Amino acid sequence: MYNSLIEYINSRVSRPLAANEINILKNNFVPHKLKKRQIFLQEGDVSNHIGFLVKGSMKKYSTDTKGTEHIMSLYIEGWWVVDRESFAKLTPSSFNIEACEATDLLILTKKAAEEVFSLPIMSELIRQLDENYSFASQKRINAAISMTAEERYNMLIDNYPEFVQRFPQRMIASYLGITQETISRIRSRAVKK
Repeated sequence: MYNSLIEYINSRVSRPLAANEINILKNNFVPHKLKKRQIFLQEGDVSNHIGFLVKGSMKKYSTDTKGTEHIMSLYIEGWWVVDRESFAKLTPSSFNIEACEATDLLILTKKAAEEVFSLPIMSELIRQLDENYSFASQKRINAAISMTAEERYNMLIDNYPEFVQRFPQRMIASYLGITQETISRIRSRAVKK
């Protein structure tokens, strides 16, 4: 389990992790398993953990007053799972985070994260992650306000083709802010071309 995390970090930083850094990671990250549909974070709770997804898939969503689910994030292996605002500010979360499949995580508590993220090599990783998160958020907001449903769907396929294989059509539709029927029409048109 730890090998996935170590390989992930080593592939994104300027030098390989040293033995003492690996020991700090292993002493602070705790293996955690979730069953399909098991909640990692409940709306209204404070996010006290950040997870590195080793195996499985998850979603972060809110539910409106009509009970409709609005998916904010989809996660697969090698992704970090957290409500960033709740974790950083220790405020109640507006979201639920749930396993879509049986899932293996390595999790850090808030206290353990302070030790891990104080490592210079992890600061380098965090800067990259924050930058990538910012770019992805800008693209997603721009897509939501300026692209057609078909353009948003095609952008998702271009950027995250594995999502279409891993998540049901209803989740993809919610994530894109469109209906399942719209996705069906888009797929039909693509087949006819």
